[in-house]
Amino acid sequence: MTTPHIPSPSTASRRKVLQTGAAMLGALGMPAIVRAQAAPKIRIGYWPIAAGLPFYAAIELGYFKEAGLDVEPLKFAGAQQVMEAVLSGRSDGTANGTGSANIAIGELAQPGTFKIFCANPSNVKNVLDEVIVPVASPAKVMADLKGKRVGSGPGIQNVTLAKTILERGGATGASVVELPIGQHVAALAAGQIDAAYTLEPTGTIGRMNGTTRVLEAGVISRYVLGDNMAPWFGGSASLSSDFIKKNPDAAKKFVAAYGKGVAYVRSKSVEARQYLKGYTPIEGALTGEVPLAAYMMYNEFKPGDVAHFQKFFDLFSEKGIFSSRLMVDSMLYKG
Repeated sequence: MTTPHIPSPSTASRRKVLQTGAAMLGALGMPAIVRAQAAPKIRIGYWPIAAGLPFYAAIELGYFKEAGLDVEPLKFAGAQQVMEAVLSGRSDGTANGTGSANIAIGELAQPGTFKIFCANPSNVKNVLDEVIVPVASPAKVMADLKGKRVGSGPGIQNVTLAKTILERGGATGASVVELPIGQHVAALAAGQIDAAYTLEPTGTIGRMNGTTRVLEAGVISRYVLGDNMAPWFGGSASLSSDFIKKNPDAAKKFVAAYGKGVAYVRSKSVEARQYLKGYTPIEGALTGEVPLAAYMMYNEFKPGDVAHFQKFFDLFSEKGIFSSRLMVDSMLYKG
Protein backbone atom coordinates (compact mmCIF):
# COMPACT_ATOMS: atom_id res chain seq x y z
CA MET A 1 0.00 0.00 0.00
CA THR A 2 1.31 3.40 -0.93
CA THR A 3 2.01 5.69 1.96
CA PRO A 4 0.44 9.11 1.43
CA HIS A 5 2.90 11.96 1.11
CA ILE A 6 2.91 14.21 4.16
CA PRO A 7 4.64 17.54 3.69
CA SER A 8 7.53 18.13 6.00
CA PRO A 9 7.14 20.94 8.52
CA SER A 10 9.64 23.05 6.57
CA THR A 11 7.76 22.48 3.29
CA ALA A 12 4.39 23.19 4.90
CA SER A 13 5.75 26.33 6.53
CA ARG A 14 7.27 27.51 3.27
CA ARG A 15 3.98 26.89 1.43
CA LYS A 16 2.07 28.80 4.12
CA VAL A 17 4.45 31.74 3.81
CA LEU A 18 4.02 31.76 0.02
CA GLN A 19 0.23 31.57 0.34
CA THR A 20 0.21 34.35 2.90
CA GLY A 21 2.49 36.45 0.70
CA ALA A 22 0.25 35.89 -2.29
CA ALA A 23 -2.78 36.91 -0.25
CA MET A 24 -1.02 40.07 0.91
CA LEU A 25 0.03 40.86 -2.66
CA GLY A 26 -3.57 40.44 -3.72
CA ALA A 27 -4.77 42.68 -0.92
CA LEU A 28 -2.09 45.35 -1.18
CA GLY A 29 -0.09 45.14 -4.38
CA MET A 30 -2.55 44.02 -7.01
CA PRO A 31 -4.89 46.99 -6.92
CA ALA A 32 -1.97 49.30 -7.74
CA ILE A 33 -0.91 47.05 -10.59
CA VAL A 34 -4.45 46.83 -11.88
CA ARG A 35 -4.83 50.57 -11.61
CA ALA A 36 -1.62 51.10 -13.57
CA GLN A 37 -2.79 48.71 -16.26
CA ALA A 38 -6.25 50.26 -16.32
CA ALA A 39 -4.94 53.84 -16.65
CA PRO A 40 -5.84 54.80 -20.22
CA LYS A 41 -3.28 55.98 -22.74
CA ILE A 42 -4.31 59.52 -23.67
CA ARG A 43 -3.49 60.21 -27.32
CA ILE A 44 -3.34 63.92 -28.13
CA GLY A 45 -2.97 65.17 -31.68
CA TYR A 46 -0.97 68.32 -32.35
CA TRP A 47 0.06 70.52 -35.26
CA PRO A 48 3.77 71.40 -34.91
CA ILE A 49 3.43 75.15 -34.31
CA ALA A 50 4.38 77.44 -31.42
CA ALA A 51 0.83 77.67 -30.04
CA GLY A 52 1.09 74.10 -28.72
CA LEU A 53 3.80 75.13 -26.22
CA PRO A 54 1.82 74.41 -22.99
CA PHE A 55 1.31 70.83 -24.18
CA TYR A 56 4.98 70.38 -25.10
CA ALA A 57 6.10 71.87 -21.77
CA ALA A 58 3.68 69.72 -19.75
CA ILE A 59 5.13 66.59 -21.38
CA GLU A 60 8.77 67.58 -20.96
CA LEU A 61 8.36 68.85 -17.39
CA GLY A 62 6.60 65.64 -16.36
CA TYR A 63 3.29 67.23 -15.37
CA PHE A 64 1.26 64.43 -16.94
CA LYS A 65 3.42 61.70 -15.40
CA GLU A 66 3.14 63.36 -11.98
CA ALA A 67 -0.63 63.06 -12.36
CA GLY A 68 -0.27 59.34 -13.10
CA LEU A 69 -1.17 59.79 -16.77
CA ASP A 70 0.23 58.08 -19.85
CA VAL A 71 0.05 60.76 -22.57
CA GLU A 72 1.11 60.06 -26.15
CA PRO A 73 1.67 63.07 -28.45
CA LEU A 74 0.62 62.45 -32.07
CA LYS A 75 2.09 64.79 -34.68
CA PHE A 76 0.02 65.68 -37.75
CA ALA A 77 0.77 67.77 -40.85
CA GLY A 78 -2.31 69.95 -40.48
CA ALA A 79 -5.17 70.90 -38.16
CA GLN A 80 -7.70 69.09 -40.35
CA GLN A 81 -5.88 65.77 -39.81
CA VAL A 82 -5.76 66.38 -36.05
CA MET A 83 -9.53 66.81 -35.97
CA GLU A 84 -10.16 63.80 -38.24
CA ALA A 85 -8.06 61.59 -35.94
CA VAL A 86 -10.40 62.41 -33.05
CA LEU A 87 -13.49 61.69 -35.18
CA SER A 88 -12.09 58.31 -36.19
CA GLY A 89 -11.13 57.38 -32.62
CA ARG A 90 -7.38 57.39 -33.34
CA SER A 91 -6.85 60.33 -30.99
CA ASP A 92 -8.51 61.41 -27.74
CA GLY A 93 -8.04 65.15 -28.12
CA THR A 94 -6.20 68.09 -29.60
CA ALA A 95 -3.45 70.41 -28.36
CA ASN A 96 -3.53 74.20 -28.66
CA GLY A 97 -2.87 75.46 -32.16
CA THR A 98 -5.41 73.10 -33.72
CA GLY A 99 -7.76 75.31 -35.74
CA SER A 100 -10.95 76.03 -33.80
CA ALA A 101 -12.95 76.09 -37.04
CA ASN A 102 -11.52 72.69 -37.97
CA ILE A 103 -12.70 71.36 -34.61
CA ALA A 104 -16.09 72.96 -35.19
CA ILE A 105 -16.47 71.21 -38.56
CA GLY A 106 -15.78 67.93 -36.77
CA GLU A 107 -18.36 68.84 -34.14
CA LEU A 108 -20.98 69.51 -36.81
CA ALA A 109 -20.16 66.18 -38.47
CA GLN A 110 -20.51 64.30 -35.17
CA PRO A 111 -22.38 66.51 -32.66
CA GLY A 112 -21.20 66.24 -29.07
CA THR A 113 -17.70 64.97 -29.93
CA PHE A 114 -15.44 67.85 -28.89
CA LYS A 115 -15.07 69.69 -25.59
CA ILE A 116 -12.71 72.69 -25.68
CA PHE A 117 -10.83 73.18 -22.40
CA CYS A 118 -8.21 75.73 -23.50
CA ALA A 119 -7.98 78.19 -26.38
CA ASN A 120 -5.20 80.41 -27.64
CA PRO A 121 -6.48 83.95 -28.32
CA SER A 122 -4.43 86.31 -30.45
CA ASN A 123 -4.72 89.93 -31.58
CA VAL A 124 -2.46 92.78 -32.68
CA LYS A 125 -0.56 92.47 -29.36
CA ASN A 126 -0.39 88.67 -29.03
CA VAL A 127 0.49 88.02 -32.65
CA LEU A 128 -0.28 84.76 -34.39
CA ASP A 129 -1.88 85.83 -37.68
CA GLU A 130 -0.44 88.29 -40.18
CA VAL A 131 -0.13 89.21 -43.81
CA ILE A 132 3.46 89.30 -45.05
CA VAL A 133 4.99 90.56 -48.30
CA PRO A 134 8.48 90.54 -49.88
CA VAL A 135 10.82 93.15 -48.39
CA ALA A 136 10.85 95.09 -51.65
CA SER A 137 7.07 95.01 -52.14
CA PRO A 138 5.51 98.44 -52.74
CA ALA A 139 2.40 97.39 -50.76
CA LYS A 140 1.70 99.58 -47.73
CA VAL A 141 -1.89 98.64 -46.85
CA MET A 142 -4.16 95.65 -47.47
CA ALA A 143 -5.92 97.37 -50.38
CA ASP A 144 -2.60 97.42 -52.26
CA LEU A 145 -3.01 93.67 -52.76
CA LYS A 146 -5.82 94.18 -55.31
CA GLY A 147 -5.56 91.58 -58.04
CA LYS A 148 -2.51 89.95 -56.41
CA ARG A 149 -1.76 86.30 -55.68
CA VAL A 150 -1.94 85.74 -51.96
CA GLY A 151 -0.74 82.56 -50.28
CA SER A 152 -2.67 80.90 -47.48
CA GLY A 153 -2.11 77.89 -45.29
CA PRO A 154 -4.01 74.77 -46.35
CA GLY A 155 -7.47 73.94 -45.08
CA ILE A 156 -10.88 75.55 -44.94
CA GLN A 157 -10.16 77.75 -41.90
CA ASN A 158 -7.08 79.36 -43.45
CA VAL A 159 -8.60 79.84 -46.90
CA THR A 160 -11.88 81.28 -45.61
CA LEU A 161 -10.06 83.73 -43.34
CA ALA A 162 -7.63 84.77 -46.10
CA LYS A 163 -10.49 85.53 -48.49
CA THR A 164 -12.40 87.42 -45.79
CA ILE A 165 -9.56 89.72 -44.72
CA LEU A 166 -8.69 90.51 -48.35
CA GLU A 167 -12.30 91.30 -49.14
CA ARG A 168 -12.82 93.45 -46.04
CA GLY A 169 -9.42 95.09 -46.43
CA GLY A 170 -10.28 96.33 -49.90
CA ALA A 171 -8.04 93.92 -51.86
CA THR A 172 -10.62 93.18 -54.53
CA GLY A 173 -9.75 90.67 -57.21
CA ALA A 174 -6.98 89.03 -55.16
CA SER A 175 -6.69 85.25 -55.62
CA VAL A 176 -5.88 82.88 -52.76
CA VAL A 177 -3.31 80.12 -53.30
CA GLU A 178 -3.12 77.25 -50.78
CA LEU A 179 0.45 76.46 -49.70
CA PRO A 180 1.92 74.72 -46.65
CA ILE A 181 2.80 77.47 -44.18
CA GLY A 182 6.42 76.33 -44.13
CA GLN A 183 6.68 77.27 -47.83
CA HIS A 184 5.33 80.81 -47.57
CA VAL A 185 8.65 82.63 -47.15
CA ALA A 186 10.34 80.70 -49.96
CA ALA A 187 7.36 81.23 -52.29
CA LEU A 188 7.45 84.98 -51.63
CA ALA A 189 11.21 85.12 -52.18
CA ALA A 190 10.83 83.24 -55.47
CA GLY A 191 8.05 85.54 -56.69
CA GLN A 192 5.49 82.73 -56.88
CA ILE A 193 3.07 84.76 -54.74
CA ASP A 194 2.82 88.48 -53.94
CA ALA A 195 1.76 88.19 -50.29
CA ALA A 196 0.69 85.58 -47.76
CA TYR A 197 -1.86 85.33 -45.00
CA THR A 198 0.19 83.26 -42.58
CA LEU A 199 0.79 82.29 -38.98
CA GLU A 200 3.83 82.73 -36.79
CA PRO A 201 6.68 81.85 -36.80
CA THR A 202 6.55 82.49 -40.57
CA GLY A 203 6.74 86.27 -40.28
CA THR A 204 9.65 86.07 -37.84
CA ILE A 205 11.53 83.63 -40.10
CA GLY A 206 11.14 85.96 -43.09
CA ARG A 207 12.22 88.99 -41.06
CA MET A 208 15.26 87.21 -39.67
CA ASN A 209 16.48 86.03 -43.07
CA GLY A 210 15.76 89.41 -44.64
CA THR A 211 13.32 88.25 -47.31
CA THR A 212 9.90 89.36 -46.04
CA ARG A 213 8.22 91.98 -43.86
CA VAL A 214 4.87 92.17 -42.08
CA LEU A 215 2.28 94.22 -43.95
CA GLU A 216 -0.24 93.92 -41.13
CA ALA A 217 -0.50 91.78 -37.97
CA GLY A 218 -3.56 90.75 -36.00
CA VAL A 219 -5.65 90.78 -39.16
CA ILE A 220 -8.43 88.48 -37.92
CA SER A 221 -9.12 90.68 -34.89
CA ARG A 222 -9.36 93.74 -37.14
CA TYR A 223 -11.21 92.45 -40.18
CA VAL A 224 -13.33 89.65 -38.74
CA LEU A 225 -13.97 90.75 -35.15
CA GLY A 226 -13.83 94.50 -35.83
CA ASP A 227 -11.32 95.41 -33.11
CA ASN A 228 -7.50 95.12 -33.21
CA MET A 229 -7.45 94.03 -29.57
CA ALA A 230 -10.38 91.59 -29.71
CA PRO A 231 -9.31 88.00 -28.90
CA TRP A 232 -9.36 85.71 -31.91
CA PHE A 233 -9.69 82.14 -30.64
CA GLY A 234 -8.11 80.61 -33.71
CA GLY A 235 -6.79 77.49 -32.02
CA SER A 236 -8.06 75.23 -29.27
CA ALA A 237 -7.14 72.27 -27.10
CA SER A 238 -9.92 69.75 -26.62
CA LEU A 239 -10.84 66.30 -25.37
CA SER A 240 -13.40 64.00 -26.92
CA SER A 241 -16.67 63.66 -25.01
CA ASP A 242 -16.34 59.91 -25.35
CA PHE A 243 -12.99 59.94 -23.52
CA ILE A 244 -14.33 62.26 -20.80
CA LYS A 245 -17.38 60.02 -20.28
CA LYS A 246 -15.35 56.80 -20.08
CA ASN A 247 -12.47 58.26 -18.06
CA PRO A 248 -13.81 61.18 -15.97
CA ASP A 249 -11.00 61.10 -13.40
CA ALA A 250 -8.24 60.85 -16.01
CA ALA A 251 -9.86 63.68 -17.99
CA LYS A 252 -9.89 65.99 -14.95
CA LYS A 253 -6.27 65.15 -14.15
CA PHE A 254 -5.26 65.73 -17.76
CA VAL A 255 -6.91 69.16 -17.93
CA ALA A 256 -5.33 70.14 -14.59
CA ALA A 257 -1.86 69.03 -15.73
CA TYR A 258 -2.32 70.85 -19.05
CA GLY A 259 -3.30 73.92 -17.02
CA LYS A 260 0.03 73.66 -15.19
CA GLY A 261 1.70 73.81 -18.61
CA VAL A 262 -0.25 76.98 -19.39
CA ALA A 263 0.75 78.52 -16.04
CA TYR A 264 4.40 77.66 -16.70
CA VAL A 265 4.38 79.29 -20.16
CA ARG A 266 2.74 82.40 -18.72
CA SER A 267 5.16 82.77 -15.81
CA LYS A 268 8.37 81.52 -17.42
CA SER A 269 8.03 82.32 -21.11
CA VAL A 270 11.80 82.58 -21.66
CA GLU A 271 12.54 79.15 -20.14
CA ALA A 272 9.47 77.60 -21.78
CA ARG A 273 10.70 78.39 -25.29
CA GLN A 274 13.24 75.55 -25.14
CA TYR A 275 10.37 73.05 -25.39
CA LEU A 276 9.51 74.20 -28.90
CA LYS A 277 12.47 72.16 -30.09
CA GLY A 278 11.60 68.66 -31.17
CA TYR A 279 7.88 69.38 -31.41
CA THR A 280 8.14 72.17 -34.00
CA PRO A 281 10.72 73.25 -36.62
CA ILE A 282 11.55 76.20 -34.33
CA GLU A 283 15.10 76.08 -33.00
CA GLY A 284 18.28 78.10 -32.71
CA ALA A 285 17.98 81.91 -32.78
CA LEU A 286 14.34 81.64 -33.86
CA THR A 287 13.45 80.11 -30.48
CA GLY A 288 14.02 83.41 -28.72
CA GLU A 289 12.31 85.55 -31.37
CA VAL A 290 9.02 83.87 -32.21
CA PRO A 291 5.97 85.52 -30.59
CA LEU A 292 4.20 83.33 -28.05
CA ALA A 293 0.44 82.91 -27.99
CA ALA A 294 -1.80 83.85 -25.09
CA TYR A 295 -3.94 81.13 -23.47
CA MET A 296 -7.34 80.94 -21.84
CA MET A 297 -8.50 77.94 -19.82
CA TYR A 298 -12.16 76.90 -19.83
CA ASN A 299 -12.76 78.43 -16.36
CA GLU A 300 -11.26 81.80 -17.40
CA PHE A 301 -13.74 82.59 -20.19
CA LYS A 302 -15.87 85.67 -19.57
CA PRO A 303 -19.11 86.40 -21.48
CA GLY A 304 -17.27 88.86 -23.73
CA ASP A 305 -14.71 86.20 -24.65
CA VAL A 306 -17.44 83.72 -25.55
CA ALA A 307 -19.10 86.44 -27.66
CA HIS A 308 -15.90 87.04 -29.65
CA PHE A 309 -15.42 83.29 -30.09
CA GLN A 310 -19.02 83.05 -31.31
CA LYS A 311 -18.50 85.90 -33.80
CA PHE A 312 -15.59 83.97 -35.29
CA PHE A 313 -17.72 80.82 -35.65
CA ASP A 314 -20.60 82.84 -37.10
CA LEU A 315 -18.39 83.95 -39.99
CA PHE A 316 -18.18 80.33 -41.13
CA SER A 317 -21.94 79.96 -40.85
CA GLU A 318 -22.45 83.12 -42.91
CA LYS A 319 -20.03 81.90 -45.57
CA GLY A 320 -21.81 78.55 -45.77
CA ILE A 321 -18.76 76.63 -44.54
CA PHE A 322 -20.67 75.44 -41.47
CA SER A 323 -23.87 73.55 -42.29
CA SER A 324 -25.64 75.32 -39.43
CA ARG A 325 -24.92 77.82 -36.66
CA LEU A 326 -22.78 76.26 -33.95
CA MET A 327 -22.90 77.64 -30.41
CA VAL A 328 -19.47 77.91 -28.81
CA ASP A 329 -20.82 77.60 -25.28
CA SER A 330 -22.11 74.09 -26.04
CA MET A 331 -18.55 73.03 -26.87
CA LEU A 332 -16.79 74.44 -23.81
CA TYR A 333 -15.59 71.93 -21.23
CA LYS A 334 -17.42 72.43 -17.95
CA GLY A 335 -14.99 70.68 -15.60
